[in-house]
Amino acid sequence: NYRFILDLYAKTGVKCAGCAVTCQVYQATGDPKDVPCYRSQMLLDIYKRHFTTGGMLKSKYLGGGGDLTEEKIDEMAELFYRCSACRRCREECAFGTDHGLMTRLGRYVLSEAGIIPKGLVLAVREQLDGATGNTSAIPVPALLDTLEFLEEDFEEIYGESVKFPVDQEDVEYIFFPAVSDYLLEADTLMGNAAVLQQAGIKWTIGSGYFDGINYGLFYSDWVMERIIDKVVAEARRLRAKKILIGECGHASRTARQFIPAFNDGEPLAVVNIMEVTWDAIQSGKIKLDMDTISDRVTYHDPCNIARSGWVVEQPRNIIKAFVKDFVEMHPHGKDNYCCGGGGGTVSIDEIHDFRMNVAGKAKADQLRATGANIVIAPCAN
Repeated sequence: NYRFILDLYAKTGVKCAGCAVTCQVYQATGDPKDVPCYRSQMLLDIYKRHFTTGGMLKSKYLGGGGDLTEEKIDEMAELFYRCSACRRCREECAFGTDHGLMTRLGRYVLSEAGIIPKGLVLAVREQLDGATGNTSAIPVPALLDTLEFLEEDFEEIYGESVKFPVDQEDVEYIFFPAVSDYLLEADTLMGNAAVLQQAGIKWTIGSGYFDGINYGLFYSDWVMERIIDKVVAEARRLRAKKILIGECGHASRTARQFIPAFNDGEPLAVVNIMEVTWDAIQSGKIKLDMDTISDRVTYHDPCNIARSGWVVEQPRNIIKAFVKDFVEMHPHGKDNYCCGGGGGTVSIDEIHDFRMNVAGKAKADQLRATGANIVIAPCAN
């Protein structure tokens, strides 16, 4: 129910354009249509015209305009996907308007009219209705083969044994990475497993459902809720105490914020792998070698875990435990610039050039300015 927030924003107004100074898309283009409040006002004008008594009377008797037209739909379809929903603009708004939330609502409305980027549709279709039930279309036998390969690979590289437990019941954590990690980020998964094993944590991967990705966050609350239900059902099937999310920004945020919102049973705590890692370091269960990395290193704060202040200091503490030459980007933490791939834009092939050359420009400039050789980014975008 977005009506309360729409009524509030419609009354306070969102036209001051103060948010322009924080928006990296507007900074790159200078186009007034890329100012966050321009997008939000488009949606509010249509809402006021068609769903408020004053707007309907004004249009009928005074010719107030604001009618929903094909041209406005086309404009919204473009502009709501030029926003990465990073929510940096919210920090600047004097009225507290959450333009990232308005972007989500605008995309939600468009999706109800069947206007959705193909990349998001195809991934979610396989996840919710396909034979494999995950966005990368990995069948369970392939998952098990991959896990066996990762165990063998780890032992071959490091001379140590590490296990990827499957379908273990009554464990502390059930683990949900972005499922694409099983295909593309093997080093990340081996690192996750090493941390959990070294820390003596009981954990498992569920064969019934093993995908942390939730593209519903980017365009449809209905889709998001169905995916959340799959995560919760698998956690309950194996009677896990907590849900552990791997290195994925939006998977972490959707689980942490929306499992409590949509869950109708016993609450399930949601934890990010970096929180677990830092706890293990603090308790002395994991010790890191300060002489391992000699390069200059910087860190990118994924918007979905940093903007709210949730996971900000933990990764820095981890990095400082094994990196001598660490340098910050400016701004960073809650004020960081988006990588340009947020809000699902990384998955939309038709706007690849926009993502790389416009939405991602501020982050690329930040990275160059640090003089770092390595950037640590706990989010595949």
